[in-house]
Amino acid sequence: MSILNGYKFDTEEDAVLAVTACDAYYGIPVSPDDVTQHYVEYSQAIYNEPTFWYIVFNETLVPILGEPTEFEVNTNIP
Repeated sequence: MSILNGYKFDTEEDAVLAVTACDAYYGIPVSPDDVTQHYVEYSQAIYNEPTFWYIVFNETLVPILGEPTEFEVNTNIP
């Protein structure tokens, strides 16, 4: 198990909405052919029950996503 600070989402759709909000706030991408297409990426905690999606905390995310929470991610492959 790893303990992370960040943003936890029950659905992938909610994680995508958070990424979209960060992209809009920071103006990413500047153009469709930019190398950087997203300001932040989300991950799936596939070995947790139930599965959830999360974004690891970064100070620059606070204006968009608020204060982070602490949660556990199971990193042990069954």
